[in-house]
Amino acid sequence: MNPAASLSHDPNSAEWSRFLDETVDSFACTTGTLHRLDPADRHLKLVAHRGIPEALMPIIDSIPVGKGIAGTAAERLEPVELCNLQTDSSGVAKPGAKQTQVQGSLAVPVLDGDRLCGTLGVGKREPYDFSDEEKLRLMDLAKAIANRLLPA
Repeated sequence: MNPAASLSHDPNSAEWSRFLDETVDSFACTTGTLHRLDPADRHLKLVAHRGIPEALMPIIDSIPVGKGIAGTAAERLEPVELCNLQTDSSGVAKPGAKQTQVQGSLAVPVLDGDRLCGTLGVGKREPYDFSDEEKLRLMDLAKAIANRLLPA
């Protein structure tokens, strides 16, 4: 079944939250985010979230491409994984991200061919290395929704 079949182009639609909830659950995760690229300012705009503390909402509402885990996935056009966000010293995760209490984290670009449409991310409360199969599966989900994530 195509996960995008019932999704609206409307970024405020509850359908996006349901899609994200199903995605988070299918990866046995506790947090998730879905962002849409705004080509006007090259920021990722939050479409749906799960398990994100209210204090972080102003930070994750609009993320510049190249900043943080989602922004880095968008910039590199490839998955970005952190086994333990709480102890990561790579500089990819921003200091505020630790407030999520997430440890294992994976963000992938949402791509329509080579065109960036947004990012999709999931996180676990324990340290975790996502397998190549899991990375591919999240990329496939992201690809399946790409054309719906773009404005109509």
